[in-house]
Amino acid sequence: MRRKKIGIIISNKAQKTVVVKITNYVKHPLYKKYIRKLTKVYAHDEKDECKIGEKVMIEATRPLSKLKHWRVIRKMT
Repeated sequence: MRRKKIGIIISNKAQKTVVVKITNYVKHPLYKKYIRKLTKVYAHDEKDECKIGEKVMIEATRPLSKLKHWRVIRKMT
């Protein structure tokens, strides 16, 4: 089973590529406060149909380029 994540598209300027922002909450070891960690990943969008601001599910795949290791499965909205 491949890793799956949910994120929001922040850029779709490249052909068949989108940049997805993934938010992760981590508890600080000393202060016990939850901190928001943001990660940006490049994902493959074969049909080039995703727009900025949409919520999507992505899954890990084989390396498609130097930076792309994810692909868009479906839109969540």
